[in-house]
Amino acid sequence: MSISSRFAVAIHILALLDMNKEGRNTSEFIAGSVNTNPVVIRRLIGLLGKAGLVHTSPGVGGASLARQPHDISLLEVYRAVQNDPPGELFAAHDKPNPKCPVGQNIQGTLDTVFERAESAMENELAKVTLDQIVFDLVRGDR
Repeated sequence: MSISSRFAVAIHILALLDMNKEGRNTSEFIAGSVNTNPVVIRRLIGLLGKAGLVHTSPGVGGASLARQPHDISLLEVYRAVQNDPPGELFAAHDKPNPKCPVGQNIQGTLDTVFERAESAMENELAKVTLDQIVFDLVRGDR
C-alpha cells in the first residue's frame, strides 16, 4: 500500500541508537522517545536486525547500530521495514471495467509512471545516510 509510519519510526530508532551510544537502549527507553508501545519498537528492531542494521543483546536488553551511521542509507532502512515488494509502492485500483476505454488501459499507463516515481524516490533515499539525519538533529535547525 503506501509508506507507513514504520519508516519514520525506524529512522527515529536508528538516530537515537547513534546519539545514545553510551546509554542502555532498551525497547522501553526507545518507546519513550518515539511515544509508542515497546512492542512496536521490538518488532521494528527485529526487522532492522534482520537487515543487518542493528545488534541486540538477548536477555540483557538493549540495541546498538551494527554499522557506522555513514554506512546506513535511508533506502536500506526503507527496505528493511516496508512490507511491500519493490514495484508496489503505488498501486492502481483492482479490476477496472475492461469494456471502458480508460479501464482497459489505465493499469498499463499508470504502471510506467508509478515505476519511475518509485525509482526516483529510491534514488533519493539512497543518497541520504543516517549520519546526515543525526547531523541535522544535532544542529536542531528544523
